[in-house]
Amino acid sequence: MLSYGPTPVLETERLILRAPVTEDFEPFAACMASDRAVPLGGPLSRVLAWRSFGHLTGHWIHRGYGMFVLVERASGAAIGMSGPWFPEGWPEPEIGWTIWVAEAEGKGYAAEAALAARAYAYDALGWPTAISLIVPGNTRSEALARRMGCVWERSFVYEQYGECGIWRHPVPGALAVDGGMEAYA
Repeated sequence: MLSYGPTPVLETERLILRAPVTEDFEPFAACMASDRAVPLGGPLSRVLAWRSFGHLTGHWIHRGYGMFVLVERASGAAIGMSGPWFPEGWPEPEIGWTIWVAEAEGKGYAAEAALAARAYAYDALGWPTAISLIVPGNTRSEALARRMGCVWERSFVYEQYGECGIWRHPVPGALAVDGGMEAYA
């Protein structure tokens, strides 16, 4: 497995969150070639998916953080990504999430990973706030944002995706830990 420097590894009950490695390209490319990639600016050809994958890895180098690849503990399979994210043109830092593999959807993996990623952004990176950008009609992501305590704030137009909703996460002081899961104080 190729590594490009020390990156954190987060662990949850069912997932390992780690930086992307070359072997993750195949499930990523399959997702990006499908209709699952519409909220991410896709579908994309394999060549454009490779460029997008390079963006994921490069973000770690240029920002010092980025999307973690979600590895399902039970199978060892890379099933998606979630993490702190702030590419050029974004209005402010966000917590993002995407499940790449259709069979992994609806099992709570995105929520589990996004909560861990938000805790990392607040605790390790010292973020005072965070958003999530969600394209209109992505009802699953909107539902997850609500479940995480986010509130819709306003619309934002991004060059590649068009109109997006800015969903504001609760600030760190509004979160409390209850039995290993975040709750809202």
